Amino acid sequence: MPISRRKFVGVGAAAAAGIALNREVRAEIVGGSATDSIARDFAGPPVVVSSANGIRGVARAYDMITRQNADTLDAIIAGVNIEELDPEDQAVGLGGLPNEEGVVELDASCMHGPTKRAGAVAALQDIATPSNVAKAVMDYTDHILLVGPGAKKFALQMGFREQNLLTEKSRQDWLRWKACLNPNDNWLDNPGAAPPPTASISYDDLLHVKFTTGTINMNAVNARGDISSVTTTSGRSWKLPGRVGDSPLVGAGQYCDNTVGAAGSTGRGEANIKVCGAFLIVEFMRQGMTPEQACLRTIERVVAMTEPRLLDRNGRPLFDLEFYALAKDGRFGAASAYEGGHFAVADASGARLVPMAFRFSRAERPTMPEISCRRA
Repeated sequence: MPISRRKFVGVGAAAAAGIALNREVRAEIVGGSATDSIARDFAGPPVVVSSANGIRGVARAYDMITRQNADTLDAIIAGVNIEELDPEDQAVGLGGLPNEEGVVELDASCMHGPTKRAGAVAALQDIATPSNVAKAVMDYTDHILLVGPGAKKFALQMGFREQNLLTEKSRQDWLRWKACLNPNDNWLDNPGAAPPPTASISYDDLLHVKFTTGTINMNAVNARGDISSVTTTSGRSWKLPGRVGDSPLVGAGQYCDNTVGAAGSTGRGEANIKVCGAFLIVEFMRQGMTPEQACLRTIERVVAMTEPRLLDRNGRPLFDLEFYALAKDGRFGAASAYEGGHFAVADASGARLVPMAFRFSRAERPTMPEISCRRA
């Protein structure tokens, strides 16, 4: 792009004085965006971050990136595959908690920073690794999101194996929820699994019985500064068939920009969708915020956008939501609505769990009355 002599002289004077160059002028000098020029010259420490349930996954992904020179997206998908294929993890993949009809429906999305591409699937049944299917959508189609029967048909065409995802453990939890749903319904207690007929259960227990969310978000950067992100989930347990949360929505459940960083979320997807949380975090980092600051600011945006029925009398959310972020230079951070959360990190110091920043302390968490699960 041509640049006038006057503008060139002005740019030189500004640089000599230590003044930050205007983004438009910098782009003219390098013949593209200023951040693209930074991307080409960057070298930094490899880092992988994820939600706490991805602790095994971040270790695998980091090893693949540093020892095998694996692509960042291939590495983090291999990382989340660990939990997707673990029947004991009821948050994702095989053994995920089902919808209200007892059917497991999975969601996932991914982004590849170097190629600026993305892929996603939603309400996918009978395929244990939706993250791999999402990447196949990215690699082999001109689309980004496939849903429901169309997503399954595509997966089968690509050679993925069909299997029953409902394990006995998850089936028993579903039956327990059905039994506690209404004292006057036609479902009997599931012996050995449901609470005693006159027992009171705490709010935390009720969350497991009635509504449970579980997800893995994982983000990585390598020494060349290439970034990728992936989020996979079985979604909100006992959901209406066809419900789609934030995980398969690019910009909500995960997002990455190879010139800035990556971010993703776990928790109440409906709250995150309304603020496009992952995209917002990346934009906050673009403006100069640290990953942790960007996550906290996005938590504040979520609370501001939450309808009154989901807030207590002091304006605090009656749900939790967690965000994870990774900057191009290797800085990382995470934040949750309430104190007590951890996230997984793998870098030169090894794989470990790190406490999350939070907006509200544990003492500020709303107290909920005990609710009885009584049978006639």
